Amino acid sequence: MRFRSMLSSLLPLVLLPSALLAAQTAAVGTVRIDANHAVNHINPHTALGAGVDRIPIEAIDHDFTPEILKQVFAAGWQPVTYRQNTDLAIEAWHWNPVGTWSEPGDKGYFTGSTTSTGFIRYSYGYALPHRGVTRNDGSVTNFSRLTDGDLNTYWKSNPYLTSRFTGDSDALHPQWIVMDLSVKTPVDSLKIAWGAPYAKKYLVQYWDGLDPMHWPTRGVWQTFPQGVIQDGAGGTVTLRLSQMPMPVQWVRIWMTESSNTCDDQGPSDPRNCVGYAIRELSMGSTSKDGAFHDIVRHTPDQEQTATYSSSIDPWHTAESKVNKYEAQVGFDLFYKSGVTQGIPPIIPIAMVYDTPDNAAAEVRYLEEHKYPIGAIEMGEESDGQFIRPEDYGALYIQFARALHKVDPNLKLGGPSFEGVNEDVESWPDADGQTSWLRRFLEYLRAHNAMNELSFFSFEHYPLDPCRFNWGSLYEEPQLITHIVQVWRDDGLPPNVPLYLTESNLSSATSESYMDMFGGLWLADYIGSYLTAGGNEVYFFHYLPLRMEHGCNNSPGTFSMFTVNKDYQIEQRLSQFFASQMITRQWLQHEGENAIYPAAADIDDGAGHKLVMAYAADRADGQWSVMLVNQDQHLKHSVKVVVDRNGKQMTFSGPVHEAVFGSEQYHWHPASGETNAHPPIGAVGATAIEGGEADPDGPIAEHEITGGSGAEYEIPAASIVVLRGKLGVGN
Repeated sequence: MRFRSMLSSLLPLVLLPSALLAAQTAAVGTVRIDANHAVNHINPHTALGAGVDRIPIEAIDHDFTPEILKQVFAAGWQPVTYRQNTDLAIEAWHWNPVGTWSEPGDKGYFTGSTTSTGFIRYSYGYALPHRGVTRNDGSVTNFSRLTDGDLNTYWKSNPYLTSRFTGDSDALHPQWIVMDLSVKTPVDSLKIAWGAPYAKKYLVQYWDGLDPMHWPTRGVWQTFPQGVIQDGAGGTVTLRLSQMPMPVQWVRIWMTESSNTCDDQGPSDPRNCVGYAIRELSMGSTSKDGAFHDIVRHTPDQEQTATYSSSIDPWHTAESKVNKYEAQVGFDLFYKSGVTQGIPPIIPIAMVYDTPDNAAAEVRYLEEHKYPIGAIEMGEESDGQFIRPEDYGALYIQFARALHKVDPNLKLGGPSFEGVNEDVESWPDADGQTSWLRRFLEYLRAHNAMNELSFFSFEHYPLDPCRFNWGSLYEEPQLITHIVQVWRDDGLPPNVPLYLTESNLSSATSESYMDMFGGLWLADYIGSYLTAGGNEVYFFHYLPLRMEHGCNNSPGTFSMFTVNKDYQIEQRLSQFFASQMITRQWLQHEGENAIYPAAADIDDGAGHKLVMAYAADRADGQWSVMLVNQDQHLKHSVKVVVDRNGKQMTFSGPVHEAVFGSEQYHWHPASGETNAHPPIGAVGATAIEGGEADPDGPIAEHEITGGSGAEYEIPAASIVVLRGKLGVGN
């Protein structure tokens, strides 16, 4: 999610002056709570957490300190999920800088040491020399070796997807290359410089439809008239695919049988001798004189003709460490800093671009150091890497078995989908099935491995970067409720819990995050997710970060704070206070909270709910309702009615009221000044300073009196939590 391109149109979020807001009041509405059947049960101590990701090294040095963590913990989030960024960036993960290589000369397949004695403060990603992807939904740096113009380099598929490791026929895990010619261009010939191993059987196809990578069901792969190859012999071959040039943009090579010959590294390791390898691709036309005319741009950078690949061999070298400025926090610092608050965290393993041995060593290291593990997430954002569900399933089973050899009691899950609002789709299989999750689950069942899936994880970034407005708040409850239902409709068993392991407004920051908009969205999202039956949820990003370039050159941050150049916290932002409203006001922070459906009858006349309500029977015996007023112009007053066992009940006696609105917080936009510090995920860019909140909290708290006739005021653009005991109304 972090490194995607930003679009246009900065969100205009301007609140009216508080004095004017106070002068405008709508009619009294009713909040009705159905207390007959709980829809969820939540213990925030284990279910409401936050994520720690790859961040600048200077942020690691400043953030993992007692004085900073104390301020972070005040937001109320409790368990931590450690985000695994190297899969997203197409890198191998050295979770331990110390380890062993499979080949002499510090090259091959790396396995972290389980016995090293040095303190692991940072961990790094390593580029993959056999890469076949120019760019995807996560990585916009490095380049593909398929069109880099160098015959000494090559793409190679992941050996762990071959029959030697999967136990399946290779035809069940076809490996593929897709080339994007940018525009429809007349072509009739393809030139392939095969490496070793090469494909003996393969198809050459073109896409008839929209973008096949992002719209896999909006078209069909058609095989060129002469695109069926049954007796491939490797070497460099020029294929005449059609008698006349055909206008195509997308070309796919679909490989189903390997020569199983060894690559440049030789036969000493069986992983060198399975799968497929291509040194260079060229596409164009063949003239009457037999000359081949290439239209592919061959260059070792992002200007090359773009390619995508089904998988990548995790083989690499010690020289391919990729980042001097950012890192993932080392496990020793992570656990010993106190950021976990003693709660077993969700720990990741790299899976899409790593090895089962390295993952098993990671778990062995953690357990030997007595570091508790709550659960293990198997890779990150595999759908953004365009991996087929059957391939992910094959890797999942291999890695799961390796991990369970270390510890049979580990809870494993995935696949940590990107933040999507609809089902994740893949090119149709032989039965026409396109649902990624449904096919993954079917693969596990077919291999008697459903018991390996202890939880299902996904991310939530619902709004298009820089293309939303205040009305987008109305959409969030339906968006999160819908996607939860999609996963269940795909066949996810009711006994497999839902973990939303990373979330925020969008994949690109802007001042919307710091404005009251960001806080209102967060309250609506968490309330709706828990009401929809979500089991665990994690805010992103937990730790303080410097401002980065956001939409239209505005400042933005995924964090809950602004910081100075030394990462000292300067201000708490709207999502910090919204977090407190959720974790400290609405829910009892430890113990079981029962969630009940609730609804307010206040709308804008066009079908948009203006006030959202979320109800809980707390662990401390009090009932609470969190009210989110999405109306930025009007305050509203409501009565609260609880229907239970045929009786209507209301808050009775003293009621605790917490308010977070424009009287407590207002964001003033930045001036647009810049400095030289690079933002997260945008190498070489400049971060933006400026902007401040005034007022900047705290949450207002009052004791008021309930009763059957009590009316509760919800200021414009605010979150209000009411908490107290129930009594039978008159």
